[in-house]
Amino acid sequence: MTASLTADLNPAPVAPRRIRLPIRVPRASRPSGARRITTPRPPARPAGPPSPAENASFVLSSAFTMVAIVCLWAAAQMLFLGTLSQHRAQDLLYGEFRTQLASATAPLGPVVPVGDPVAVLTATSIGLQQVVVEGTASGDLLAGPGHRRDTVLPGQEGTAVVYGRAATYGAPFGNLTDLRAGDEIDVVMAQGELTFVVDDVRRAGDPLPQPVEAGAARLTLVTAEGSGRLSALAPKSTIYVDATASKSFPAPPGRPAAVPESEAAMATDQGALPLLALCLALLLALTLGVIAARQRWSTVLVWVIASPVAIALSWASTDVVMRLLPNLI
Repeated sequence: MTASLTADLNPAPVAPRRIRLPIRVPRASRPSGARRITTPRPPARPAGPPSPAENASFVLSSAFTMVAIVCLWAAAQMLFLGTLSQHRAQDLLYGEFRTQLASATAPLGPVVPVGDPVAVLTATSIGLQQVVVEGTASGDLLAGPGHRRDTVLPGQEGTAVVYGRAATYGAPFGNLTDLRAGDEIDVVMAQGELTFVVDDVRRAGDPLPQPVEAGAARLTLVTAEGSGRLSALAPKSTIYVDATASKSFPAPPGRPAAVPESEAAMATDQGALPLLALCLALLLALTLGVIAARQRWSTVLVWVIASPVAIALSWASTDVVMRLLPNLI
């Protein structure tokens, strides 16, 4: 009992645990005022002229962008945006012709300035209502159907011939083949209003209609026709719609005996070549200006300023190109 108590009061000695502490390596002493040594950075590249590779990149990207703008805009204008332009021109022509009718100054012929309104055609069966202008060259038909100048005005005694586009710039005669014998075409001109009745739709090579009777009037509408998916832009033939009226208005003498080749059916206006060369020169100058500007300013800023100018030049160039294409497409 005593031995047990003594053992409890005096326990056996325990060996001490050894604790390992990390060894701290003292930092090298640095004299006060000494500078820290750092690795020098490579010097920045001094600003200077772009390398030949950068110059080539500016030239190619600017040229390709300009070509893309011109080509896409030309296609869109021919098929879509030209319609807006033609509708705007028709609104202006309608207002002008209405004023002339009210003031009794509408043209009677035989010589009318090219581009002036001479009549209004309406064919409700195909949704046609167009102001007819004088002249049948490609540039004249951008505003609407054109009256061939060596024929009488629509509604006057004899045969009046009117050309119209089939696919571009509003395509005013795009549905001309939907006319059928017996359909009516109303004409309003300086001497009054007249209703024509469609006789037939014929194509090149079909028999010509009989000469118009004395005191009667004939109206011949002319446009283009093709086949396939590209028929609108690549017509292969000309179609004619003949309509007659039993009465007519007198036609003053003195009209031209013939018209230039540029005003015949499916003709082109080669006189627009100098103007096209001018437009292309302006586009080239704009491209060079963009290339030079991109070397000094940001690409976004340059194109924000240059794009409206490029679009305006593309619009003008497309109008000129249309004069070099057949007048009935």
